[in-house]
Amino acid sequence: MRAALGSRGLRARIVLGFAVGTLLVSAVLVTTTWLLARGYLVDQRERSLTRQAFADANVLSSRLSTAGTEVGDVVGELVPSGGADVVVRSGDSWYSSGLEVGARDVPAELRAIVGGGAAGTVRVDTPSGPALLVGVPVASAGVEFYELSPLAELEQVLRTLATVLGAGALAATAAGAAFGGWASRRAVQPLEQVAAAATRIAGGELTTRLPPSEDPDLLAIVASFNSMVDALAARIERDARFVGDVSHELRSPLTGVLTSVEVLAARRAELSPRADQALALVEQELGRFRRMLDDLLELARIDGAPRSDRAAPVSMTALVREVLAASGRDTRLLHGDPDTETTVVGDKNGLERAVRNLLDNADRHAGGPCAVHVQRRDGAVVVSVDDAGPGVPTADRERVFERFVRGPRAARRSLPGAGLGLAIVAEIAARHDGAAWCCTAPDGGARFSLSLPGSAR
Repeated sequence: MRAALGSRGLRARIVLGFAVGTLLVSAVLVTTTWLLARGYLVDQRERSLTRQAFADANVLSSRLSTAGTEVGDVVGELVPSGGADVVVRSGDSWYSSGLEVGARDVPAELRAIVGGGAAGTVRVDTPSGPALLVGVPVASAGVEFYELSPLAELEQVLRTLATVLGAGALAATAAGAAFGGWASRRAVQPLEQVAAAATRIAGGELTTRLPPSEDPDLLAIVASFNSMVDALAARIERDARFVGDVSHELRSPLTGVLTSVEVLAARRAELSPRADQALALVEQELGRFRRMLDDLLELARIDGAPRSDRAAPVSMTALVREVLAASGRDTRLLHGDPDTETTVVGDKNGLERAVRNLLDNADRHAGGPCAVHVQRRDGAVVVSVDDAGPGVPTADRERVFERFVRGPRAARRSLPGAGLGLAIVAEIAARHDGAAWCCTAPDGGARFSLSLPGSAR
């Protein structure tokens, strides 16, 4: 039972709690009301029938006091009210007011009570329904008087009362469930606001805050949440500023070192073979260092910029063609229907950087791209770069998009790069509400894809 309740949502549990609580209270009230009403009505009815029986017994006694009056004649003339039947015992003889009743309807225990000189009552079941049998000894006439009064009307009243009370309990339960639904919406609304705000913050909208609340129970939660977001935004901004500052500060000495290396490279012919080899290694590492600084600056810009920064309609087909031409690659690598609408809304510079990084990744690890596809799928524009390399193991297909992560093959071969190119692609995709992933290309090798929400056609 506890596991079943735990699997339900908070709102469902609140509604269920209100409904069950209302049902239990209603059931207790209905049961108590019905028992009290039933006891009162039955008691009043029995008292009334008992008084009627005594009155009819007195009438019988007064008529039998007349000399020469027969018991059977008096019983035949006696007309009780309420459709009751009369049974009279005189010695060993029994007389009744109707053919439907007789001595067989008088229980032995009641005969014993009345025969002992006391009045008594008992409830009996008859073919027409329950009835109350009242026995009264008539000592002056030496007879026993029994009056059988039907209780069908009382039973009908009790059934009607039970139906009304049951319907009232069901209506109260439905009202409790409806109130529980209203209360659950009011109770869960602050949680939904927190969840929505957290989702927007996780998506990069660090300016999101919870609105002020007049509820004293929520003031502390709202203030704590907003303070947490302020601290998080300040931390991210501080980290991005630190990375940017460090990168900028490193540019000056790096530029100086690059200039010195260029001076040495200009006089390479004067160097010994060992010095020339050392100079080549320095040039390679400095080139890698420069690319890493550029990537760090780009990541700092992405982390610190708002999501709507420089957003404009961009045709991904045209953008990919421009990147291929600008990088000296063959534009015939681009595959796709030219009539397909591939426009997205985003930062053109960032999207160019993402496409260029995908192409550079293919150059670095697989000798260059063998095909570039731009397609529209289910409302999204997907740019895919295929290569003919060894591919990416399944276990590493998510890790390659993390920062400073390089595949074991790239590390063994000392390939250039710091493991930030694909991380930048993933960040740019996320800031455009898209995604980046890696899979196996149809012709072998790896396929790196960038998916972006397409604009309305």
